Amino acid sequence: MGEQQLQSDEVLLEELQRAAFGYFLQEINLDNGLVADTTREGAPVSIAVVGFALASYPVGVERGWMDRTEAAARTLLTLRFFLNSDQSGKPDATGYKGFYYHFLDLVSGKRVWQSELSLADSAFLLAGILTARVYFDESIQTETEIRELADALYHRMDWRWAQDGKSSVRQGWKPECGFLHYGWEGYDEAAILYILGLASPTRPLSDDSFPTWTSTYQWENIYGYGHLYSGPLFTHQYSHAWIDFRGIQDRFMREKKCDYFENTRRAIHVQREYALRNPHEFKGYGENCWGFTASDGPGTKTLRIDGRERRFLGYAARGVPFGPDDGTISPPVALASLPFTPAIALSAVRHFCERYPHITSGYRIPSAVNQTLTESNPEGWISEGYFGLDQGMIVLMIENHRSQLIWKLMQKCPYIRKGLHNAGFRKGWL
Repeated sequence: MGEQQLQSDEVLLEELQRAAFGYFLQEINLDNGLVADTTREGAPVSIAVVGFALASYPVGVERGWMDRTEAAARTLLTLRFFLNSDQSGKPDATGYKGFYYHFLDLVSGKRVWQSELSLADSAFLLAGILTARVYFDESIQTETEIRELADALYHRMDWRWAQDGKSSVRQGWKPECGFLHYGWEGYDEAAILYILGLASPTRPLSDDSFPTWTSTYQWENIYGYGHLYSGPLFTHQYSHAWIDFRGIQDRFMREKKCDYFENTRRAIHVQREYALRNPHEFKGYGENCWGFTASDGPGTKTLRIDGRERRFLGYAARGVPFGPDDGTISPPVALASLPFTPAIALSAVRHFCERYPHITSGYRIPSAVNQTLTESNPEGWISEGYFGLDQGMIVLMIENHRSQLIWKLMQKCPYIRKGLHNAGFRKGWL
C-alpha cells in the first residue's frame, strides 16, 4: 500500500472518529452531564453511553477537538450527578448499592422504562469514570476532585451483593421483583465487569467468581478458527475498548495457548467468512460487508421476497454462524475491529462509505443496514438516527488503533491491574 493510500486512510479515520465524537457534544444535557442513548427524539439516557462519553473526552482533548478545561468540567459535572443521585433503589430512583438503572430520564436522571439495575452497564460507566481518573492527573482543584469522586463512586459499589449469594454475578435487579433469574454465563462482554468487581477496594467479588464464569465458556472450531464462541461481535469487543489483552493470559487462555485479543481477531475472521459463505443468501453480504452484532433492525415482520419467506427482527443480538440472522449488517462493528484486523476492517469501512455515500457524507456511521429489505427503499433498509454505544466504540477503538491512548491510560490504572491479577492474568504488560 503506497504512501498516498496510507495518508488517505488516516484522513478517513480522522473524519469518522471526529464525527463520532461529535455525538457526545450534541446529545449531552449540560445541566447534569448525562448523555442520550440515541439521537431519536425523547431517547432516555443509557448509563453505558455516559461511560463511553467520559472515556471519549480525553480522546477529544488529545486530538484537539475539545479544550482540557471543558473536558474536565463536563466530567466533573457527570461525576457529581452520580455521586449525589438517589441510591434508595426505589422505582423512581437513579440506582442502588452503587449501581445504576440501565436507562434514566435525561433531565431528572431518574429511572425510566422500568429498566433493570444493570451490572454490565454500570461496569461500562465505571470504566469511563476510571479513564477520567487516570487522565485528569494535574494538581488543580477540578482534576483533584475528579479523582476523588471517581474513587468515591467506585468504593460504594457493593459487588458482593450483586452475586446474590452465588459464585457468579447476577445480570440485573429490579425493585419490583429483586434479582433477575439469570447470571453471566458463557463468554461475552462481561470480562471488564468481573475485572472491576474483583478489584473493588471495599466489597469485591468473591475469588471464585471469575473461575465460575470461565467454566461456562464454549470453545468452538468454526471455519478452521478455534476460539471462544459468542455470536454477536460486540461481545468480543466491548471490554477491549479499555483493556489491552495482547499477550496477557488467564488460566483458560494459557491452556488454549491463546489470548483474548487473538480470540477476537479470530471471531472477526469467522464473521467475514460467514458473510462470504452467506448460507441464507441475503443481499449484499461479502468480503467487505460483514458485521453481525446487537443492533437496530427493520422491525418484527415476515415478508415474501423473491419467492422466499424472510423473517426480520427489530433490535436484536444477531450472531454467527448460529444466528439469528435476518440480513442486517452493523457497519460500526467493522470500525471497532480496526485494532484487531486493520486491513480487512478498513476495506469494509471503505465499502460502506462507497455503498452509502449519502448517509456517510457527514462521516457518522448508522447502526445498521439491510439490503434484502427493499420495500420502502431500493437501496434497502437503513437504521434511523444514531446510537451512542456505536459512536463511543468508534471513538475509542479508532483511537486504540491510532495511538493506543485508552489502553495506555488503563495500564496505569491500579484497579485494572489489580482486577486482572486477581482474575489470574499474567505475562505481557502486567
